[in-house]
Amino acid sequence: MKVDLRKSLFILPNLFTLSSVLCGFYAILTATKPDVSNDDFYRASILVIFAMFFDTIDGRVARLTKTQSAIGVQLDSLADVVSFGVTPAVIVYRWALESFGTAGMLVCFGYLACGTIRLARFNVLATEESGAPKKPGKYILGLPIPAAAGILISLVVANTAARQTSMSDVLGHPSIVLAVVIALSFFMVSTIRFRSFKDIKLSVRTVVLLVLALGSTIFIAFRLHISLAFVWLLGSYIVIGLVETILQMTPSARRRRREEAEEGA
Repeated sequence: MKVDLRKSLFILPNLFTLSSVLCGFYAILTATKPDVSNDDFYRASILVIFAMFFDTIDGRVARLTKTQSAIGVQLDSLADVVSFGVTPAVIVYRWALESFGTAGMLVCFGYLACGTIRLARFNVLATEESGAPKKPGKYILGLPIPAAAGILISLVVANTAARQTSMSDVLGHPSIVLAVVIALSFFMVSTIRFRSFKDIKLSVRTVVLLVLALGSTIFIAFRLHISLAFVWLLGSYIVIGLVETILQMTPSARRRRREEAEEGA
């Protein structure tokens, strides 16, 4: 019996996607142990970072092997619900928000619900009527759920790494974590456009924003604590999205879009 290697290549990106789910599932088990400790929350957070790695790789493998498919898009979103929706919500609830009781549970569920809605919207916008995936654009609507999960997880990692400093009390303060979760939930279902980094054109504005983000991250790493650098780097992604959204609302930007539309008509 002959084996069609071309068809078997479709399995490869899906294996990376399922590896992301495995990391998320194991992280949940780690964070829900009866005698869970801060080190367990740290290990669970590292597992989510591994899930992000696999989530990044699966799309690139699919494009490299030319095995993009409608089922791959749907599977990736389902995996994201587990790895970057359920898992961070459970970790953050057990780590910082359990003391709020039902309110903490509802806030974490709100994060999961907003992330699920955001993924459903992404699937609709990212696929053709036939179900085939569209070519990735320069911007995506709403904060991607992996970025939201990354910010939450970076708080846990930074809190553990900086536990001998005063920054630990700030990063792990339940009220601050609660506010961050609510803000991330809003950004995910908002209409703010965030860069996808899949179609980058080096304009002056792009270079300036990237230099400011990287420069401020390096400054924080040396001036405060290296563990805070990852938190700020992911946070600057949101800041860039907000800045660009505000710039798009200026009269000159609206006039330029109107002129481009007229030229293309």
